[in-house]
Parts: sequence; C-alpha cells; structure tokens
Amino acid sequence: MLAVFDKTVAKCPEALQSPHSGTNSAVKDGFLAKHFGSVHPSSVTVNLGSAGVIAYSLDKQNPLLPRLFAVVDDVFCLFQGHIENVAVLKQQYGLNKTANEVIIVIEAYRTLRDRGPYPADQVVKDIEGKFAFILYDSASKTTFIAADADGSVPFFWGADSEDNLVLSDDVQILQHCCGKSFAPFPKGCFFTTSGGLRSFEHPLNEMKPVPRVDSSGQICGATFKVDAETKKEGGMPRVGSAFDWSSNY
Repeated sequence: MLAVFDKTVAKCPEALQSPHSGTNSAVKDGFLAKHFGSVHPSSVTVNLGSAGVIAYSLDKQNPLLPRLFAVVDDVFCLFQGHIENVAVLKQQYGLNKTANEVIIVIEAYRTLRDRGPYPADQVVKDIEGKFAFILYDSASKTTFIAADADGSVPFFWGADSEDNLVLSDDVQILQHCCGKSFAPFPKGCFFTTSGGLRSFEHPLNEMKPVPRVDSSGQICGATFKVDAETKKEGGMPRVGSAFDWSSNY
C-alpha cells in the first residue's frame, strides 16, 4: 500500500528528514504513484487532488495480513492486517455483520470526529490484532494513521524532497523516493494531522526522536520512542458534547 500526503495536509516530522534525503518529489507528475504501478501492475490509484494520492494492490499480499480498502462518505481508508476482536467492535460501533476491519476503522474515526465519548488513543488501543492503517478524511483534509503495539505489519514513513509525507508497507518504495529520509512507523503509535505523533499506549508522554544510522554511518531519518520523563501538560481533558476531538490531537 502507498499514501502520499501534501505537507499542508500532514506535516512530516522534522526528525525524519535526513541530510542524505532523496531528490525526488513523490507527487510531481505522479512520480511515486507511477513507480508503484510499475512494481504492482494490478494496483489501484486514488487521486486525492492537491492533498495527495493513495494506491494499493492485492497482488503478492500476505494471506495472514490482507490489504483492504474502502471509502465511506469521503473518508478513504487503507487497512492491512486483521482485527481479533471484530465482534466486540462491531457491537460497540453499531455495525452490521458484514462489516470488515476497514469499515470498523472508518466508523471508529467517524465516532471520534463527531465528538465520540473516548479519546483517540483509547479508540486505537481498543483495536486488538495485527494491523496498520492509513485514513484520510477529504471533507476536513485530516489524516489518521496507526500501527499496532508489536509492529506486526511492515509499515514505513518518510519525507520526499518537498517534505511531503510518504507511507508504505514496501520499504523499497520509500527508498526510491525518500533516499535516507525514512524509518519504520513507530510501534503502538498513531499520527493525526492536527496532533502529530502520539503513543496510544502512553498517551500522556511526549515522543522523542532517536537518529537511525545505517551500516555506512549515515543518518537515516529517525525512530521515535516514548519519553518516559516528559509528560504532556494537563493530562487528558474532560470535554462537553460540543467538543471537537481533533483540536487536541
């Protein structure tokens, strides 16, 4: 799977940007989408206009970690993996028996967006299984991206030459566009347009970048770790029915 988001939609963390970054723009002339299509001839590409692009292929996928794609009311979602507590989440979100993992993620996001009763970290933490997902709400130009606590699904993110955010389960796609400005997406974390990177296991702690160094000694972006000594101010806010969750994430 592949997603490229313009820097105005998803601000790429500065720590991902290496001095030895790539020279290619992922979005100019559809560069990365075309490359993805050449590697995966059966792929489907969804143009998000100025916001970016999403592409996916069902070719050569791991049967234990299948890829799913869905669009509901202008919310686009790519999901890879499987959810173990599907029945519980279907009941929680009032979904019918035919709903699959990608529909569950979309409904979870919509519940948050429309002032759901739980904070975003708790909603992601409630998803049990092996997964990574990329969600984009075209109405609000908002991204919502997450990976499970064990990093069970290969999932990477990086910055292209114009600081646009690139995500894929194929590390070679990142290398083709981002040079050394990429890293594995942090385990047990979620990323949103308005709040950046957060840990859903330790939501009150800040995240700190740790530089990655390759075999030749060059810096390759950064991984991110929970900073056990730094807490977010104020803790988790109590909110009323008119509260917009996205302003806090």
